[in-house]
Amino acid sequence: MIPPVPLLPTAAPWLDLAGLAVFATSGALAAAQRRQTLVTLSFFALITGVGGGTVRDLLIGAPVFWVRDGKVAALCLIVALLIWMTPRRWWSGAALDWFDAVGLAAYAAYGAAKALKYGVPPVPAAVMGVVSACVGGIIRDVLAGEPSILMRPELYVTAAALASASFVTLTALGLDATTAGLIAATAGFALRAAAIRWKLALPGYR
Repeated sequence: MIPPVPLLPTAAPWLDLAGLAVFATSGALAAAQRRQTLVTLSFFALITGVGGGTVRDLLIGAPVFWVRDGKVAALCLIVALLIWMTPRRWWSGAALDWFDAVGLAAYAAYGAAKALKYGVPPVPAAVMGVVSACVGGIIRDVLAGEPSILMRPELYVTAAALASASFVTLTALGLDATTAGLIAATAGFALRAAAIRWKLALPGYR
């Protein structure tokens, strides 16, 4: 088992907040597209933004991050308010896909880093990165009555897995956390970007 490592030193808080903002935006938009109230938009933004991180923290025995940090819930509520106050035409599906790709990759690497910090072994730590990046979207889809991202063939969860596994592997090889995080997040984003651009998908069961 590799020793606990620090979180991504300088970039970590910004990566965390960037991922949260993107996921909160996707949650608020899911409610907005169904012409729901501001309260529903706020709930969707919060549950999508913090869902994955909450499950991760509970599983690794860490304090639930957004309960201890008032900025997180405030950010999700501000995002919901901005979506509520702006025209729908400002939020194209394609633009959101690209922002989501950035958040997915960054949050997967961040989640793996936090798991390692709490002494989680390498393989479960990589899984915690996937949980961090994907569970919020799964909750959003279930509440919105949409097919879950787990049930789609597109390369989404796979991109998160690549980012988190890359971070764990690079850290185990002795690379510093900042460099490992940047490389891992870039790899995850590149795979997700390729999936968006060329509609890449895994083969289904026959």
